[in-house]
Amino acid sequence: MSCKVSVVIEKDEYGYYAYCPDLPGCQTQGDDLNEIVSNIKEAIELYLETLSSEEKSALLHQEIMTMTLEVKVA
Repeated sequence: MSCKVSVVIEKDEYGYYAYCPDLPGCQTQGDDLNEIVSNIKEAIELYLETLSSEEKSALLHQEIMTMTLEVKVA
């Protein structure tokens, strides 16, 4: 079975940080984009393994979308 899970990835001066808003506490870090994507996939899979079917259904009910917008700054 597969499912879609929303993930937020942030970049800072130390590398990358990713978390899954649908799964409280599911987060990881990495040095580059490939590593962080691999790490968060693994973290999500491990997190989901610990949940019952009912818990999975309750947590994975929504799709969160993010985007980047360019705005004018005065």
